[in-house]
Amino acid sequence: MDVKSQGTKKDLLAKGAVLQRDGTYAIAPHSPGGILKPDELIKIGEIAKKYNAAAVKATSSQRLAIVGLQEEDIDNAWNDLGMDPGYAIGVCVRSIKFCPGTTFCKRGQQDSVGMGMELDKRYHGVELPGKFKMGVSGCVNKCMDTEFRDLGLMGTAKGFHIYAGGHGGVRARLGQVIAEHQTGEDSLQIIDNVISYFKENGKKRERLGEFIDRVGMEDFKERVLIQ
Repeated sequence: MDVKSQGTKKDLLAKGAVLQRDGTYAIAPHSPGGILKPDELIKIGEIAKKYNAAAVKATSSQRLAIVGLQEEDIDNAWNDLGMDPGYAIGVCVRSIKFCPGTTFCKRGQQDSVGMGMELDKRYHGVELPGKFKMGVSGCVNKCMDTEFRDLGLMGTAKGFHIYAGGHGGVRARLGQVIAEHQTGEDSLQIIDNVISYFKENGKKRERLGEFIDRVGMEDFKERVLIQ
């Protein structure tokens, strides 16, 4: 592919396809928390082989991306997979990252898998003013980059700490603790309040951290915390 024609290609948001450096595309089936059934794992490998993909890559968002697909093969690859796409691009809630927590990990203090699955069910793909990332860590090790998420949860022996306003990138920022030792039920209510408030009042392409700076942390907490 020549440089000129490659430059005219773009991500195919509606197809869940991300443009690669060489002009091919990557697709990433949705796998909450990176948890896949053995048959799903086999299927991904089979489809990658069938369409001569360059590689299958484990992404930082706990998905397996089939990398190196031709544009004309994208629809057929999705049909053969029979899986939903993970939201890797777009102004929406991206795939929620969560660690093994008390389900698998000896250090887990809270059920991060159960919490992560519930957040995924409620919010994955929900459109917001800006892209929105969440992570759930089951203990103080914060393996899921809790402080670098728009919303991050950290498990303690007494519940979840909730962090808001973090993100990575060129101008990375740490999220701030807005609530401590929350039950799972109260954590979900606070998160719902945050997302609703941001959805109704955020500006286009604004991240939650910038939104908090604009409205003020105290006003933000007054609107989203359980009184």
